[in-house]
Amino acid sequence: MLKVFTLMKTKSFFIMYSLSLVCLFSVILAGCGSSENSAVGDKKVSSGSISGTLNVAVAGDTNMTELMTKDVNPMFQDKVSKDVKINVFGTGPGDAGSTAIYSKLKAQKDANKDTYDIDVAIVHQSVMDKLIDEDLVEKWLPLVENKGNVVSEDAKNSLGKNVDGYVAPLFHSQVAIAYNSEKINKPFTSFAELENWIKANPNKFGYNGIKNGASGVGFVTGYTYYKTGDYDKLIKGSFDHNLETKWPAVMAELKGLPVTYTNGNNGTLDMLNRGEIDAGPVWVDMFNTWLAQGRINKNVQLCLPSPGLPGQPMYVVIIKKAANRDAALALANFLISKEVQSSVIVEKYNWYPGIDSNVVMDVVSDKAKQNLFKNITADVLNKNAQLFPLDQYFKDLKDTYEDTK
Repeated sequence: MLKVFTLMKTKSFFIMYSLSLVCLFSVILAGCGSSENSAVGDKKVSSGSISGTLNVAVAGDTNMTELMTKDVNPMFQDKVSKDVKINVFGTGPGDAGSTAIYSKLKAQKDANKDTYDIDVAIVHQSVMDKLIDEDLVEKWLPLVENKGNVVSEDAKNSLGKNVDGYVAPLFHSQVAIAYNSEKINKPFTSFAELENWIKANPNKFGYNGIKNGASGVGFVTGYTYYKTGDYDKLIKGSFDHNLETKWPAVMAELKGLPVTYTNGNNGTLDMLNRGEIDAGPVWVDMFNTWLAQGRINKNVQLCLPSPGLPGQPMYVVIIKKAANRDAALALANFLISKEVQSSVIVEKYNWYPGIDSNVVMDVVSDKAKQNLFKNITADVLNKNAQLFPLDQYFKDLKDTYEDTK
């Protein structure tokens, strides 16, 4: 099994992030250099020259737009440029939100627009093939100072697509099973155990199918891996249509389980909090944020049953015909800085960092580190954290689920 997270023999948490620390964006952090300019490729961009409106499209739940508007925007104004107005708009949760961004850009390309009305976008893996193939995004990462912070495998390969240089992960997230420990006396250690519990407790397990949020997509994918045993083949390729012949029977079995269908990622958490369901798939970061805000019952805990569940990055991309390219590069560089990754991504939102964890973990609080591994230890994460399948498999898997009655 391909291991997404692996404990190192040192104190670092993940082997997928190798130690690399570059001098941070000189405009952002004092003491990193005396220059008033930040390097962007072969030219210098003065922080004083960055101005105007920067349009940022964000796929994902409301927490994604809140991150950009309430956290990143004021930090960027303070540390980089007060002359840039960041206009953030959300396009919706799940892959549909990213597809909406692609569709908007493609329409502008087809209309032969000289510049597009999106400068920076935060997108899922699912649209990267189209964004690159349609020449809608720029190969921006080599042009910024903080490029050395980006070391993960999914910054180079995404669902079988070569994305090297086009993306930087803003964060890494993980799907897990949340369960009410008052009703369920021990965590589920395997999918078989979970499946038997679902059958014995009708309608007490809830998930959102594959609509309105990717936690349900993650559960459907993990269930398919569990039933077929084809994990390695589905994430590594090459594409073999014969592997998909098992799926209709798997989806029929899944849809035959006595479950409750929820209204998206938030809907699953809401129903867990109200006691309407006792278990369901959630994003680890959303769960930890809700828990910290007192929005979910403290008796609800997390587990990651074997053989596992997938996680994913959210990517920062710069649009090829951005109207404000200099500001877009500055924002993208800022998002992969030690400062944003530690104080916002890890400390506030409880995500696994998008950049090298060695750059981040030495400066975050012990409480933040504990939150990341409180319910799911690093060993369990190392063993059971999975990837989503190659793009064609991923599309076909979702189609098969939808087509199965």
